[in-house]
Amino acid sequence: MKIERRAKILELIGKYQIETQEELGERLERAGFPVTQATISRDIRELKLTKVTVDGVHQKYTQLQEKETNLYSKYVSVLRDGFLWMEQAENILVIRTLSGMAMAVAAAIDNIEIPGVAGTIAGDDTVMCAIRSTGEVASVMEKISKFMKEET
Repeated sequence: MKIERRAKILELIGKYQIETQEELGERLERAGFPVTQATISRDIRELKLTKVTVDGVHQKYTQLQEKETNLYSKYVSVLRDGFLWMEQAENILVIRTLSGMAMAVAAAIDNIEIPGVAGTIAGDDTVMCAIRSTGEVASVMEKISKFMKEET
């Protein structure tokens, strides 16, 4: 069932401009694949889906292609597109994103491989970024801030 469901997800995101997990879930349900939000999140992560801006306003899910040579700049672009602000909470960096962009921003942070980042957890508009130690949070924040100013 998982293989068929994931194939259907790839088909759906290729055919439609799907902006949210909820919309993806509804389309999967209509196609005969009952899913939970947790299943959708896991499938998105394992299929390496991310959101891209289509017309400067709307976004859609797409699959990252492993063979793309310039993934780093794409991840930085996703981080910039979704990022709003961040603040420290002990050794957790709380990152606020545009609604629906937290999963993409978390994937970008994970794949950019910022030193000190242990991992991320994403909701709809918030990323909880676990930093290995409280002392490393400032350098992670500084690195993310540099990404916001960098030329691509």
